[in-house]
Amino acid sequence: MDKIEKTYNQGELLAKINSPEDLRKLKREQLPKLAKELRQYIIDIVSEKGGHFGASLGVVELTIAIHYIFNTPHDQLVWDVGHQAYGHKILTGRKEQFPTNRIYKGLSGFPKRSESVYDTFGVGHSSTSISAALGMSIASEKKKEKNKQHVAVIGDGAMTAGLAFEGLNHAGAENTNLLVILNDNCMSIDPAVGALKEYLTDISTSKAYNAARNKAWKILGHISKFGPNAQKIAKKVESGIKSTVLGESNYFESLNFRYFGPIDGHNTEHLTQILDDLKNIPGPKILHCITEKGKGYEFAEKGDATKWHAPGLFNKETGEVIGAKKVATPPKYQDVFGDTIIELAKENEKIVGVTPAMLSGSSLNKMMDVMPDRTYDVGIAEQHAVTFSAGLATQGIIPFCNIYSTFLQRAYDQVIHDVAIQNLNVIFCLDRGGLVGADGATHHGVFDISYLRCIPNLIVSAPMDEHDLRNLMYTAQKNQLGPFSIRYPRGKGVNVEWKNELKELKIGKGKKIKDGEKVAVVSIGHPGNFVKKASEQLEKKGINIGHYNMIFVKPLDEKLLHTIFKKYNEIITIEDGCLQGGFGSSILEFASDNNYKNNISRLGISDKFIHHGTQDELWKECGIDTASIVKKVEQLLRKNQVSQAS
Repeated sequence: MDKIEKTYNQGELLAKINSPEDLRKLKREQLPKLAKELRQYIIDIVSEKGGHFGASLGVVELTIAIHYIFNTPHDQLVWDVGHQAYGHKILTGRKEQFPTNRIYKGLSGFPKRSESVYDTFGVGHSSTSISAALGMSIASEKKKEKNKQHVAVIGDGAMTAGLAFEGLNHAGAENTNLLVILNDNCMSIDPAVGALKEYLTDISTSKAYNAARNKAWKILGHISKFGPNAQKIAKKVESGIKSTVLGESNYFESLNFRYFGPIDGHNTEHLTQILDDLKNIPGPKILHCITEKGKGYEFAEKGDATKWHAPGLFNKETGEVIGAKKVATPPKYQDVFGDTIIELAKENEKIVGVTPAMLSGSSLNKMMDVMPDRTYDVGIAEQHAVTFSAGLATQGIIPFCNIYSTFLQRAYDQVIHDVAIQNLNVIFCLDRGGLVGADGATHHGVFDISYLRCIPNLIVSAPMDEHDLRNLMYTAQKNQLGPFSIRYPRGKGVNVEWKNELKELKIGKGKKIKDGEKVAVVSIGHPGNFVKKASEQLEKKGINIGHYNMIFVKPLDEKLLHTIFKKYNEIITIEDGCLQGGFGSSILEFASDNNYKNNISRLGISDKFIHHGTQDELWKECGIDTASIVKKVEQLLRKNQVSQAS
């Protein structure tokens, strides 16, 4: 782990806390002061180091209350997604290391079992917490671990996913000791959508309901005077209010969950009291907490939710995001996609855009602004996004289904069963293909080439630059070509002048970048740009390599490959994806099928999970950066020289 060069002010109370055991030594009336200190500590560090921001600020009081009341790590606490877990990390022994958060070989930006016993379940993708915590609670029953608590914290955005409902449905049937805390903060990366979100808004903001609820509580007075059945009486009264005011029974209670709330998620006194009470109530329970995005930091409270989700570096005094100097630079691939789909949609009325809760992340928000009736954000529901796109395609609509590569993993069956078997013209635009950087192993999009190229009917492609991306998008919507995958990386492209005239590409046709001698590098996707730089460096040393951009993994340009295999003895493949079953494997298969005996070296991601760091650091670690290519070529040439000499 890198040396921490700067110390940050921790505050009087936070400085004394190195574990939840220390936290529990405080008096309850001290907790608001601790919350203020913890929140400032997060602001101080994230403003200078970057990371997820608004969600963590919103659960400061909740995090403190959970660790104060529950006996963690004996009691199991499971966070959903993990964007909000910064306070948790700081309170559980990682305070001094927190400045290394998301930095290469530093703390992970998400809960991680190998990092701490307090991180009970590794997360990064959404909506897993309820199922995981349920599994833990049933395991505790089987092991006769009585009085062990299991708490799942899930946000309103994550609650919209099917997996969350599957967990709720099962938990209600099992009747185990499980507490689900619904953190209702309206702080999805993009606004939460769907009927459930509307329902949560209704029950949390209904003035009539909350006024009646408060009045009823005052009428009840000291609950003890009703005797031992006081809780039941109070619950019946409140249930009646809910049914009368809202006109429907509580959804969660229909799943056999005891529902409590909504309550103020920033009132530590009330939170600790409620959580203390809930510990003694058996069976599945849900506590609905209303929290505020970016709580305690004025600019985040009043500003744009998407901006303050992960703002990068910013001036904590002014709220100004610190960006790079404004010079002409290549655009992000996602923005090229966002602009190009609008350009295509203006000419082709059949085109629509679909994304599962990644509207701004994919730049489909651009299309939503100008064509709202042709843009669909379906919420955190990747499976639905794919099958919904398939349904559209059966009627002649052309959906561009934009999903991060790592999230398409969640809809693999739908890609096969609902799209590929029926040979439907769904265009998958896989953003964040390859190594994504600081989000680490849960977010790297390194498996898509491998898991997609084995599917019949599916065209698998990857652009080397912005021009390739635009041409692939144009080609995919031009004719009914069936399922079509276009994967591109996180971050910027390579061309300042990126808006080329659109042209149709021949499916399965690669491109010769340059001829060479002895060694040829066959690339797919963005790493082809590393090859170009390596080639330039090698030329200065008198070494001339061939370079070929395949563009398509499936179908392969076999005519071009025959030319390459006949001309070069040493062939290097390079990809920003896993080597097992990936692009390099497809070249090995071609060589075997055609009885070629050339030496083939594969550069890509080996059989291990890659953790977090900058993209440059991770490309170097995996041996696919420019320097690694130069080194590999020189090694092969030296080996050949030695072989010839002997």
